Amino acid sequence: MASVTASHFVSLVNNNHGGASGSEANASLSQISFKCQSMTHCGLRSFNMVDRLQRRCQAKAVSAKSSKGLQQNAPKAKRVGKIVCEKGMSMIFIGAEVGPWSKTGGLGDVLGGLPPALAARGHRVMTVCPRYDQYKDAWDTCVVVQIKVGDKVEDVRFFHCYKRGVDRVFVDHPLFLAKAALEAPRVLNLNSSKYFSGPYGEDVVFVANDWHTALLPCYLKSMYQSRGIYMNAKVVFCIHNIAYQGRFAFDDFSLLNLPDSFKSSFDFMDGYEKPVKGRKINWMKAAILEAWRVLTVSPYYAQELISGIDRGVELHSYLRMKTGTGKKKMEAQILELEEKFPGKAVGVAKFNVPLAHMITAGADFIIVPSRFEPCGLIQLHAMRYGTVPVVASTGGLVDTVKDGFTGFHIGRFNVKVAKAYTLRFLPTLQCEVVDPDDVIATAKAVARAVAVYGTPAMKEMVKNCMDQDFSWKGPARLWEKVLLSLDVAGSEAGVEGEEIAPLAKENVATP
Repeated sequence: MASVTASHFVSLVNNNHGGASGSEANASLSQISFKCQSMTHCGLRSFNMVDRLQRRCQAKAVSAKSSKGLQQNAPKAKRVGKIVCEKGMSMIFIGAEVGPWSKTGGLGDVLGGLPPALAARGHRVMTVCPRYDQYKDAWDTCVVVQIKVGDKVEDVRFFHCYKRGVDRVFVDHPLFLAKAALEAPRVLNLNSSKYFSGPYGEDVVFVANDWHTALLPCYLKSMYQSRGIYMNAKVVFCIHNIAYQGRFAFDDFSLLNLPDSFKSSFDFMDGYEKPVKGRKINWMKAAILEAWRVLTVSPYYAQELISGIDRGVELHSYLRMKTGTGKKKMEAQILELEEKFPGKAVGVAKFNVPLAHMITAGADFIIVPSRFEPCGLIQLHAMRYGTVPVVASTGGLVDTVKDGFTGFHIGRFNVKVAKAYTLRFLPTLQCEVVDPDDVIATAKAVARAVAVYGTPAMKEMVKNCMDQDFSWKGPARLWEKVLLSLDVAGSEAGVEGEEIAPLAKENVATP
C-alpha cells in the first residue's frame, strides 16, 4: 500500500507558456523523423519490424552518444535558454489539460510550466494530454495503437510538437488517456531534440495528475509489468484537487478491463445518490493505493489531507464544494453589483484569462476567501503584479502568503461536517453553510489591508511581493529530488540550466 506523502512542491508562478523557441518554430518536417511512420500497434505488441528491445537499446545508445558528444564540445559557460544535456531521467507527465493548449485552472499551468524547467535540468520530458482541437503546431505522427475498453477496440492516434525542450504529445481520442500514455514512450520515435532521439523506452517515471489519469498505475501493473514490460517504471500520483475523484457505478468496473484483484482498491461508499446510489468505484482512491508515491501541490494542502504518517491513506479533511444553484446565485449577485453601484462596480461572471490578469494587475488588493485551496495560482499572479493578497488560511495560500509581509491572512474558514461515514478513507464534508464568524473575519482582514493603504508599509509589502522568485526552478529541483528517490534504472540528477523562453506570439493556444 502506498502512503500519502506530503510534498514540498508549490507552484510558484503562472508560466502560462507553450510557445517554441525560434529554432523550434522553424524546424522543417524533414527534421521530424517520425513523420508518417508506418507503425501500427495493437495493445502491447507492435507490428513494425523493429522489436521492443532493439528500440529501447537504440534509444539509450543515442542518448548516451549525444551526452558524450555534448560534454566534449560544450562551451565553458552555459548559454542562456539552452537545454543542457545530461543523462538525467525520462519523465512522462499525464494530465487532462496542458497550458496553453488547454487550461481551466492550475493543472494546465503546472503541466505547461514545470516540464520545461525539468527539461532545462537535462531530463528528457514528455507530456501527454487529450487533443481537444486541431492545434496547428501539433503534427500527426501517423502512429496508431489499438486500445480496448470494455468489449470495444478502437484506434488511437498521436499528435506531437516539440516546444521549450519538451515533447508535447496529444492523444486523438477522449477515452484512452491513461492507456495511450503508457504506449507513447514505447511506440513514438521522437527525434526533435538534438540531445535525445528514439523512443523513451521503459525506464521512465510516469507522473499522473488528478483523477482523469488515476487508472495509470493499475494498467501499468496489470497489463505491462505482469508481462515483463516496464519492469523498472514507477508512477507518481499528484493530487491537484481532491474534490473531484472519478466516482462511478460499481458495475462499471468491468469496463476498465482490470483483474478482479483490483476491485478492493476501487471499492467506495460515500452515501450520495449520484452518480448512483450505493456502492461505487473511485478512481482516485485506486490511484492513491496503487501508485508508488502520492504527492500534493502544496505542503499545507497535504497536511490538511493527511491525519498522520502512521495512518497511510486516511484523509480526514476531505472538502467538497457544492456547485449548481449556489454558484449561480453568487454569479447573479456579482452581476447585480453593477446595477446597485453604477460607475463604481463591474460584475463579470465568466472565464476570461486575459481580463482576469488585467483586473488583477490594476488592483491594489485581491481577496481570496477560499474554504479550501490545494495550491492556488491567483495569489501568485497577484503578487507578481504587486497586488497584495488577502487570503483565507488554507492549503497553498498558507504556504505562499506570509501575513504582514506579502499579504494578509483571514484565518481558516469553518467547514460544517455533514456526515461522517463508516468508510475511513474519505469522510465527507460539505460546504453548504456560511459561518457568520467567517464573514466577520474577512471584514476584519480587509480593514487591516485598507489601513495600510498609501503608507510606507504598503510600499514595502508590494516590494516584498514582487521580489519573490516565481520561476519553476525551485519546484523543479524538489520534483527531481522526489522522482530520483524512486530509483528508476538509469536515473541521474540533473544540472542547473536555463529553460527556453516561449515566443510572445505563441504564448496562446494554437488551434
